[in-house]
Amino acid sequence: MGSLAQSVDWLAIAPPTVTAVVALAVLVADLFLPEARKPLLGAMAVGGLVLAGLSLLPLHDGDRSTFCLTGPGTGMGAGAHATCSYAADHFTLVIQLLVLGGALLAALLSLSTVADTALPAGEFWFLLLSSAAGAALLPASRDLATLVVALEVASLPAFALVGLRRGDRRSSEAALKFFLSSVTATAVTLLGASFVYAATGTLHLTRIADGLAHTDPRLTVLAEAGVALTLVGFAFKTAAVPFHFWVPDTYVGAPLPVAAYLSVVGKAVGFTGLILVTVVAFPSYADVWGPALAVLATLTMTAGNVAALRQRPDRRSSAVRLLAWSSVGQAGYLLVPIAAAGYTDDPARAIGSTVAYALMYAAVNLGAFAVAALVARTKPHNRITDYRGLYARRPLAALALGFFLLCLAGLPPGVIGLFAKVTVFSAAVDAGLGWLAVVMAVNVVIALYYYLHWTAILFRAPEAEPAGAEAEPVRVPAPLTAAIAVTAVAGVALSGAPELVLRFASKALL
Repeated sequence: MGSLAQSVDWLAIAPPTVTAVVALAVLVADLFLPEARKPLLGAMAVGGLVLAGLSLLPLHDGDRSTFCLTGPGTGMGAGAHATCSYAADHFTLVIQLLVLGGALLAALLSLSTVADTALPAGEFWFLLLSSAAGAALLPASRDLATLVVALEVASLPAFALVGLRRGDRRSSEAALKFFLSSVTATAVTLLGASFVYAATGTLHLTRIADGLAHTDPRLTVLAEAGVALTLVGFAFKTAAVPFHFWVPDTYVGAPLPVAAYLSVVGKAVGFTGLILVTVVAFPSYADVWGPALAVLATLTMTAGNVAALRQRPDRRSSAVRLLAWSSVGQAGYLLVPIAAAGYTDDPARAIGSTVAYALMYAAVNLGAFAVAALVARTKPHNRITDYRGLYARRPLAALALGFFLLCLAGLPPGVIGLFAKVTVFSAAVDAGLGWLAVVMAVNVVIALYYYLHWTAILFRAPEAEPAGAEAEPVRVPAPLTAAIAVTAVAGVALSGAPELVLRFASKALL
């Protein structure tokens, strides 16, 4: 089997390494900085994420790998990915860009939240960066051990981030639900991985693919059980139905920037892991995971959209709950191309559709959470009815949120949302999954109602303020303004040239 080479390609592993090193630097700096200078920790975190993002530039060729096995036929070069634990290929770089960009925008949202809500700055920034480091490591993982470790490094700090508001009962309950569901998912994933290892004798994904294609008949049941359990574990991580129950309460109980982070980066982690184990490690079991993921996609998009449709606008935290259920519905759409990959001879094209949709969803969903954080500064209950007349009070914020909601709905002028949905729809049709495309079309129509209803509320005449009510403060923190502006500009630019997203995502070849 060869021995593990000790040489390390530091440039290839720079994105997660830089993020982790800055996380440790923040933790150490927190010990020495006086309370009045704690805001410097936020600046360090933002700078570290920018630096990690810039470290992707030298890797744009997408042909580096490290932590490789040595032996006959396993040298470095074009075939090195087959026996390496870490690969900085195009798929890795696209997902790392999504993860680090999402973490950066969540950090911008957090700068004012940490100060306003008296969250412990050192712990918050250390946990956020640690989770981002794990999320950046995961797409590069090419063996099950590294994959599971990266998954847990991304998940464990997130539990603490959700429950970081001390003395808040809802926050503690949300963290507990998130923790219990994730621990269950990890246990199931590890059991599945151990079965797969027992059946194939290897942890490397490409070698697992070869091993499963030529399994000893006496180990077939063990291999099938391992594949099934591994898929169930990742279904938890993606919030696919019926493993979605933790999402609404977790999003409501977490600080808004953390909910935004989980909705994008947390989801990217789960889907990336699912893509790696299905398309790379388990291609010989496509006849099993293809139909299973198609059914999961159907249940997930339907349950998410129907639950979002039933949200009462005057209920406390209804805006965040709607975004939470919307994210479950969007997870269903993201599952469609992965399911389609099990029915086609060109899975890379289907995976490109998932990546394209994820890039669109990341930009506009973070933007929606950014506007929600802005509204929450004056209306902390964050009900949908609190957005009535937002255009009269803050026209640019209302226009931005309306645009984000239309993108999520797939309606003009949110052309990028429409383009992403058509791309996913085409992946299903090309794979012969016409029934799944019909289910998706029905769900898109259902989602139109609640997205358009919220959009309409933004432009209604504002309700009369009670006598003696204070005027809404004019000043908005600069980082929050920057987050809204960046996501809005990204959405508008991509709507003007949507083919750029698919061209970029098409490089995500495994």
